[in-house]
Formats: sequence, C-alpha cells, structure tokens
Amino acid sequence: MTGPDPETPLGFTPGPETVHDFRHALGRFATGVTVVTAQGAKGPVGITANSFASVSLDPPLVLWSPARASRRFEVFAGAAGYAIHILDAEQADLCRHFVRHGHAPEGMVWGKGEGGLPVLPDCLARFDCRAEAAHDGGDHLILVGRVTRAVVREGAPLVFLGGHYGSFRA
Repeated sequence: MTGPDPETPLGFTPGPETVHDFRHALGRFATGVTVVTAQGAKGPVGITANSFASVSLDPPLVLWSPARASRRFEVFAGAAGYAIHILDAEQADLCRHFVRHGHAPEGMVWGKGEGGLPVLPDCLARFDCRAEAAHDGGDHLILVGRVTRAVVREGAPLVFLGGHYGSFRA
C-alpha cells in the first residue's frame, strides 16, 4: 500500500488508480482454495478458484466466480454442471498446476463424479453441482450451483492469504 507507514491504515476509494491497493486490501482475507472441474468440448477441464462460498442449506446451493479473462471461462460459464474440490494442505502443487493449465497433471487420472463429472482424487471435500444460476459480477461471473452430491474427509485445508499458500490446523 502507498501509506506513509505500513502499520497505519490507508483509506482510499476503489477505482482505476487504486486497483493495487484494493487488491492488497482484499488479500487480507484468508480463503480456502478450490479447484473446479467440468467437462469441456475436448475433455475434462480444471481451474483454481478461491471465490467459493456456501449460499443455502435448503436447497443446497454454493457459489464460485470465474474471471471473465480466464482462457477457461467459456467452458465454466456454459457448463451444465461442475465439481468444486476443496484442497488439502498438501495439494498446493495441484492448485498451482490448475492456475496455469486446464488439463490434469501428468500421470493423474480423472475420476467420475455425479452425472459423469470429472473429479480429482484426495481432496478434503467435493461438491458435485448442477448449474442453478449465473449473475453478472463485473470482471467475474457469479455461478450458483445446486449440490447434488457431497464427499468429505478429515484433514487440514490449503489456505491462501496475501498471495501465499499455507495451512490451518484446528
């Protein structure tokens, strides 16, 4: 941030001149890390996303928001369904892979989820979703999915804060 003292809070109005400051402020919120997968025209596709949230327990709804600038945006914007995987603390390499590439890492075999969705192995949780709604979110699209199946196991989550990956153990 551009304040005179890094310990002193800096107030600003978000806009084109303060994009860096706004991004930095948003980076103060720790999030879990997900990889979302769907079936593309040429096979399974994945994308890393930290914009995941629960919406409703009844009906079971979750949301996530792909960036419109992503090379994989059209696949997810038009998908009838997708699987959202919450990553384990030991899966930072898998996370980084899907930041750069839409295909699976060398040697990884896709599993099959609800309705034939491509799924990743060994995640902390997985939500197989049917596309429910899409809402404009500026440079992102807010996708709401109805969860048709959930899978969960114990473990520590991969966490993202201020541009860095880490873990949290309860």
